[in-house]
Amino acid sequence: DLQICQHRAPTCCTKKMEESYQAAVRRERAQSIQALNFELKYMIVGHITAFQEAFESLLRFAENRTSSLFETAYRPMAKEAAEPVKELFTDISLYILGAETTVESAVLRFFDSLFPLVYSRLINPGITDLSEDYTECLRLTRQDINPFGHYSKNMVTELSKSLWASRRLSQALSLGIEVINSTEHAALSKECSRALVKMQYCPHCQGLTLIRPCVGYCLNVMRGCLASVAELDAQWREFISTLEYLTNEMAASHELETALASIWSSINEAILHAQLNGPQLSATVDKVCGQPKQQEGNLSAASVVPVKEVTGTQTFVMAHTSLNNRRREFINYMKRSRTFYASIAERLCDGDLVMRDSSTCWNGEDVV
Repeated sequence: DLQICQHRAPTCCTKKMEESYQAAVRRERAQSIQALNFELKYMIVGHITAFQEAFESLLRFAENRTSSLFETAYRPMAKEAAEPVKELFTDISLYILGAETTVESAVLRFFDSLFPLVYSRLINPGITDLSEDYTECLRLTRQDINPFGHYSKNMVTELSKSLWASRRLSQALSLGIEVINSTEHAALSKECSRALVKMQYCPHCQGLTLIRPCVGYCLNVMRGCLASVAELDAQWREFISTLEYLTNEMAASHELETALASIWSSINEAILHAQLNGPQLSATVDKVCGQPKQQEGNLSAASVVPVKEVTGTQTFVMAHTSLNNRRREFINYMKRSRTFYASIAERLCDGDLVMRDSSTCWNGEDVV
């Protein structure tokens, strides 16, 4: 009653053993593919982590630099500006990770929060009434009177351009992991598991436990079983090309590092612009939001403070170098994996599974 290992000679197999063999080949094939995938997946996951650490290092550096700007040049508003600064860099980090947000919304939200502070602490430092309604009016007015000039829009443009490739690369790496995971759980067809049993276990039914399949026979069976996986070859090659393009885009311009490192400078220029246009801004705000309460004697507006370069260049250079090295290592490795899905049958038939350098092997029917 054998269905797979039928043979003219007497046999020691039963139908129940054939079923056990089918379960065994399904398990073994999944383990073999997992083992093949492991190195590739390990490298991608490792580089996702490494890229993320380098991004975070650059973001922390840029955030610390921005915080230092407020603490050294704009002390009257430094404490209250801490939260908007933190939110800005959190939003940038989430954007790079692929969250449903935009650089524009993050930057403009930051300047919306910044304007009430600049207005009440630097332009009109005597204001005592900062009710929720008045603060909200200042936030909304910011969008109409554009107190920060072209600096806020320039910051949006520069960051959007530089963060785009980083965001795409992050999304592409996650997609790569999904693709690899999907191949691990590809179900074997009934015909495939029968062919694998015939190749690996039918010799056992004749007592030939040491004989192994012929190389050509193994390749035919594996290619038939893994035809759907091998179909990923063209898309995988295209995927590698896309990764190469994105890493080159990031490396060629250094825009990411430059844009993050100059956030503090853009904010400083924007605040200086608002201070220099203080009287006109006050006149417009008074018409729209009304006149707030003032302290007696009305303190003079804070003077414009020139800001020197904030220190910390060494940290920035190290993070920048680390990111560049990671890019180079990663893309070189991925280019070597270009034929991964095209050669999966050959790799599964390599090693101990087939008989090499021997005069005898199993061809599916007999020893040859």
